[in-house]
Amino acid sequence: MPTAEEVLRDAERTLKASRAVEHPHAGKERIDAEQILEHVLGREPDPDETLDPSAARRFGRLLARRAAGEPPAYITGREEFHGLWLDVGRGAFIPRQSSEWMADQAIRRLRARSRPVHVDLATGVGPVALAVASALPRARVFGTDLFARPVTLARRNAERLRLRNARFVRGDLFAPLPRALQGMVDVITVHPPYIGTRELRTIPHEILGFEPRGSLTDGSPEGMGLLSRVVAEAPGWLRPGGWLLVEVSPDRSKQVAGVIRRAGFRDVRSTKGPVPVSRVLTGRI
Repeated sequence: MPTAEEVLRDAERTLKASRAVEHPHAGKERIDAEQILEHVLGREPDPDETLDPSAARRFGRLLARRAAGEPPAYITGREEFHGLWLDVGRGAFIPRQSSEWMADQAIRRLRARSRPVHVDLATGVGPVALAVASALPRARVFGTDLFARPVTLARRNAERLRLRNARFVRGDLFAPLPRALQGMVDVITVHPPYIGTRELRTIPHEILGFEPRGSLTDGSPEGMGLLSRVVAEAPGWLRPGGWLLVEVSPDRSKQVAGVIRRAGFRDVRSTKGPVPVSRVLTGRI
């Protein structure tokens, strides 16, 4: 029977040879293989341990899914975000490490408030909302999403993490929120689906082929439809001095900053976190 190390080396070679898998940096294939094997075993493997036949067969089946392009988070059913392990699944956008910077920015602005209120739009499985709720137990946190599957997963995550100060509701942007929140929100965050329909063909297979289309694009040619709505509606929900935080790709930063300024926001800035693939635009009312 093969050892865990032998199985991982073979898996790494398989993933490197796959054209369906993105290869963003050296060692990513090994990381993916280790994540899947740890999921199969239910623990971190010892490199020298031998795998029993049933574990080896299951690992082989799951590795084949990864080699076909399926993201590891969908295979294992979980993803870490801001120190929290979150349930994920098909039909919901996978949390990205890049969004941790937006959570940090929100927490920093909410920490000084006596009774902070945070709203996270297009929340998905709730990573940003749950990170805020975990860091600030006294905060009232609301997450909204148009689709049922991510809201179900977000509620499951909140319950499992025992974060009773986070509430997730299904609906279009601000529509499902309590009317009493109008003019009372301290920070609104959103990572909108900003990929224009013309750009979809450039998206890697392991994203476009597996993650829900509605989490990638709002269906508009330039990908600015939903974002423009958020910026227009946000002032009615923010208290004076409240902040809007928008995560976008660096190439959209200047355009989005202009949209936010024209809506009457001040102190508009593009902030850069440790992960270079995104920017968080900030502005206050």
